[in-house]
Amino acid sequence: MSLKIGIVGLPNAGKSTLFNALLKKQQAQAENRPFTTIEPNVGVVDVPDDRLARLTQIANPEKIIPATIEFVDIAGLMKGAAQGAGLGNKFLSHIREVDAIIVLLRGFEDDAIIHTEGRVDPVDDLKILETELGLADVEHPDAPPLMKKPRLVVENVSEGQLKEKSPHGWLRISAKLEAELAELPVAEQKPLLDELGVRESPLNRVIRESYQLLGLHTFFTAGPKEVRAWTIKQGATAPEAAGAIHTDFEKGFIKAEVISFADYIAHQGEQGARAAGKWRVEGKDYIVADGDVMHIRFNV
Repeated sequence: MSLKIGIVGLPNAGKSTLFNALLKKQQAQAENRPFTTIEPNVGVVDVPDDRLARLTQIANPEKIIPATIEFVDIAGLMKGAAQGAGLGNKFLSHIREVDAIIVLLRGFEDDAIIHTEGRVDPVDDLKILETELGLADVEHPDAPPLMKKPRLVVENVSEGQLKEKSPHGWLRISAKLEAELAELPVAEQKPLLDELGVRESPLNRVIRESYQLLGLHTFFTAGPKEVRAWTIKQGATAPEAAGAIHTDFEKGFIKAEVISFADYIAHQGEQGARAAGKWRVEGKDYIVADGDVMHIRFNV
């Protein structure tokens, strides 16, 4: 399923730094100047899901394949973009191509990193972004409306601000810290987060909430060859879920053998779930629940 979420914000808000942390490598050029990003950078990111590890402990597969989400690092918007300032209409056209947006606001003070408005004020920055998106909708009434795109507001703060809750209810992240953590082995990341009083990487929460923002959820296939997370839209039927695996599966769908995630874990896999009467057969009208462990029967 090819759905994209774009990272937007004013220049030097930390979009490319966040994008690099998401991809865990320096794919996007991050510099202290406006419009470092001109053409959008695109990357596919694994969706953190503790359920995969629990399924793996039982199925003991040869391969583990997580669900993914596609992020797009879009060039910085500035005041007047709807009238062509900065990268103007080119920037706005890139936003139209994504399915949802992360609005990244600068909440950190750093005299070495310029702010195009000459101050750090995330509330005002959000107003600028909303004004430009709204004006673009007025200028292009026949284009898909930007203001109606699902959005997640994220404030990029310093390490010291991470323990403080946003007074606006925004998700807080330190893109600089996340980029540094991404360079470390996983075992070394948690002690650093513990020192900061942060229970888990805010980056993982950004990914999960982005996934939910797109209206997505996950079903699993589990066996000795692989345990895999598959992405579907919330409300998808069993045949549509089958189509996520292969289009032929949807065309020739016969039935789905289903075990809920909780039952799969509680009964230590398919065999135990069957013995406990927790294995069931579902037809074409079944709405797949998040976490279902499924086996598709089909005929081509």
